[in-house]
Amino acid sequence: MTLTHLLVGFATVVLTGVTAAPRPVPAGWTRHHRADPDVFIPLKFTLAQSNVDRLESLLLDVSDPQSPNYGKHWTHVQVKEAFRPSSETVDTVRGWLLHDAGIPVDQIKLNVNGDMMQVNVTIAEAEALLKAEYYVYGDDDGAARVGCHEGYTLPDHVAKHVDLVWPTTHFGRAGQFARRSGTSSAYFGHEAGAPKIPIKNLASFAESGCDTAVTLDCLRALYNFDFTPVSGSKNTVGVVEFEGNVYMPSDLDLFFETYRPDQVGHTPTLISIEGGNPFAAGNLGEPSLDIELMMGLLGSGQNLSLYQVGETSEAQEPADELLAALDGAYCSDPVVGSEGITDCGDKPRTNVISISYHLSPDLNDPTISPELQRMCTEIGKLSLTGITFVASSGDGGVAYSQAAECLLPDGTLEAGNPAGSFVGQFPASCPFITAVGATSVAPGASVNISTSTGLFFILIIAKCRQVKLKNPPLFSLPEGGFSNNFARPDWQQGAVQNYLDNFAPKYASSIFNRSGRAYPDVAANGWPLVIAQGGEFTLSGGTSASAPIFASVVAAINDARIAAGKSPVGFINPALYSPALLGTFNDVTVGSNPGCQTQGFPAAPGWDPVSGLGTPNFEEMKAAFLEFQ
Repeated sequence: MTLTHLLVGFATVVLTGVTAAPRPVPAGWTRHHRADPDVFIPLKFTLAQSNVDRLESLLLDVSDPQSPNYGKHWTHVQVKEAFRPSSETVDTVRGWLLHDAGIPVDQIKLNVNGDMMQVNVTIAEAEALLKAEYYVYGDDDGAARVGCHEGYTLPDHVAKHVDLVWPTTHFGRAGQFARRSGTSSAYFGHEAGAPKIPIKNLASFAESGCDTAVTLDCLRALYNFDFTPVSGSKNTVGVVEFEGNVYMPSDLDLFFETYRPDQVGHTPTLISIEGGNPFAAGNLGEPSLDIELMMGLLGSGQNLSLYQVGETSEAQEPADELLAALDGAYCSDPVVGSEGITDCGDKPRTNVISISYHLSPDLNDPTISPELQRMCTEIGKLSLTGITFVASSGDGGVAYSQAAECLLPDGTLEAGNPAGSFVGQFPASCPFITAVGATSVAPGASVNISTSTGLFFILIIAKCRQVKLKNPPLFSLPEGGFSNNFARPDWQQGAVQNYLDNFAPKYASSIFNRSGRAYPDVAANGWPLVIAQGGEFTLSGGTSASAPIFASVVAAINDARIAAGKSPVGFINPALYSPALLGTFNDVTVGSNPGCQTQGFPAAPGWDPVSGLGTPNFEEMKAAFLEFQ
């Protein structure tokens, strides 16, 4: 099954299927009582977009290095018109509401983008319309939802024209906005739950080598990353931080004074979404890590934009706010109602966007899947315009998140690493995202240690001394695996099938989805990164670190292409898996990502579900991309 067929087909199954047995209430929510039948709700029908079945092929046309249209990215107007729901879709849904359901014409509203239809009806009318039972649900934080977790039904002739109906089965993750892919996993060599490890003596750590303290110089040496921007303001790169995750300018200066003096006094350019404030009280860990690494690697000649996403009172997912701010066609018209979202297509778009958060488990579940499908489609549409989305693959091994959630036979998630099926994470599982796993220099591998992966020397400048490494061995860190929502795209078939045929453990077929989109795509160092946080130097990391590191590599490649009069790379995945990029990765063959009472997947030659294709060799990768038109 192709990716695009899965995108369309899943929505139809969800919307037309009649539940044979009661489904459990979504994790984290409690069903309180039947909803008041006389209360009005805005029932919203997200209409099926045109050409979604062609999205993958349209992206390949501008992203496959062998295509004559490589790099000829679309304008936002072209994207909007190509994917606008057809007149047949609009007429079918309106006709059903008007004639079959008896909704008065003045109560049926279509938003200005033509992709959402809304009717204001009572709970009783909604139940009759959808053949569903509505309840009031709550979570431990006091949030309340009205919905019908056991499902709803649409006529067959209508269902194919509707992606999802809200509010119905989608509740979001209870008590959660967005969680960083951070340092609370024991797999990263320190105690689970520890947010950071303070460095008591920075000088001693600087002398100890890159196996115990990774600095900017370590990263430059590991990835052959000698970069000075040459394209000026034409090149753009951004990083996303969500509500409650903030930074302190004084931490940036503390870090830059030691490792990047030309950046002292510099801060990223703020792009506030839904009132996001990077200086409010909150958690310092993720933004400090992202911003210091990206500004440190890219230097003062390359501006970094900070997408600081606030939280609306009604938005269902934090990614909705980001995507709506980038593309107004994703955002409902405010007159009709937009779940509290007000920034609709009014924010600048950067060539590269780095995301170090996980937003949802990748489960084939009607309470989750339709929204993930819609968000992934939107990411693909934005990628058509030349944006590269980079995201952390996560730190839970083959389980979901640092809480190590696995899927039990009854269809529920349980934390604490129980025996069960593997669970991926979104957005890394979206095939239009470049998912980044994490590696680390093996303990004690700081001087004159060789591996079978090569014989070249790497020169690392650690503070005031030089340490020669003979291709230092790397061991992999979680997370990775196979999506339960998205089919494996053609561009990674060969690499992934090689792993499944020759190296994959012989787990039962129920443990993971062998036909799913496989990730991560690439990897970079994830532990132990030296950063400044809360006025002191600490060790931090996770795929939270590897994503912004690889995003910086992509930004530097874009800089070279733009300076040569070429386009940014845009959707980069087909090129990464192409023969043209062979030899531009440092293959990682040691390590695994255990979880769910298993050893997970082992790293192996070539692509694997732990380190992807490997870590980047920037100079070789840049040279390859400069050969493309």
